[in-house]
Amino acid sequence: MSILIYAESAEGKFKKVAFELASYGKKVAESLGTTVTAVTINAGDVSELSKYGVDKVLKVSNDQLKNFSAKAYADVIKQAAQKESVKVVLLSSTTDSLYLAPLVAVSLNAGYASNVVGLPVSTSPFQVKRHAFSNKAFAISEITTEVKVLGLAKNSYGISESQSALTEEDFSPSIGENDFGVKTESVDKTAGKVTIADADVVVSGGRGLKGPENWHLIEDLASAFGAATACSKPVSDLGWRPHTEHVGQTGKPVAANLYVAVGISGAIQHIAGINSSKVKLVINADADAPFFKVADYGVVGDAFEILPKLTQKIKEFKAQNS
Repeated sequence: MSILIYAESAEGKFKKVAFELASYGKKVAESLGTTVTAVTINAGDVSELSKYGVDKVLKVSNDQLKNFSAKAYADVIKQAAQKESVKVVLLSSTTDSLYLAPLVAVSLNAGYASNVVGLPVSTSPFQVKRHAFSNKAFAISEITTEVKVLGLAKNSYGISESQSALTEEDFSPSIGENDFGVKTESVDKTAGKVTIADADVVVSGGRGLKGPENWHLIEDLASAFGAATACSKPVSDLGWRPHTEHVGQTGKPVAANLYVAVGISGAIQHIAGINSSKVKLVINADADAPFFKVADYGVVGDAFEILPKLTQKIKEFKAQNS
């Protein structure tokens, strides 16, 4: 009996969440006295997974799976789980895996716990701690089914190395036309930038920037940090920034180590979407902005004066400590 993880990749390279999931899976496997198997889809070189405790990789190479298809990918994971007779399937909380997890759970007749934020509280009975109520509370959930599917909240566990002897095996699951009821017509990709999903630091701007012509202040600070840029919903609605940068409950969720909010008042939907970030820095001219109530650090002042100085200080600090 092994633990199965789905190690996500893009353009042949593993995403950061794959290593976090492997690290988490290794600890769960140790508590259950078993091993970790990963299933990959068109991932290329898989040897890096051995650094994080993966014992075996089922490598799927199939041109039909070049573009993400929830039903087809879920079928691959199901067949991998059945092949390895696993009792615990681990997925991340990326956009793709949030589609996959319920489909995998149904196909395996398994209980599913999403937004898991730590190692199992107990393995007998099997209980996990989860975010609840838009990350405002925690819940302890018990899964009683024989097979269990867990969705690990992003950036909730971290990455830790645990070298293992890796076995690689080519895996060719059965995939039919029924798996492709939804087909991808085109894919738009952002190139040359840190993605919001993989970023440790996210710098986000709101209407307080007053216009798209001032967005270079956000980009300059993000560049100094090596961070991703993001925005509030009104900013994307106004067309200042693309919708791919809209974060919040109705946009992309953010679980960064540092989230910097500039000129964002802090609507409840925005805060709910970024609340999993570990440290929140708010810069706003309005001392009564709701965002300050949830901020770890707050600066009341003019962003047009603060951001250039902060950017310069970050550059100086990095130059002195490089």
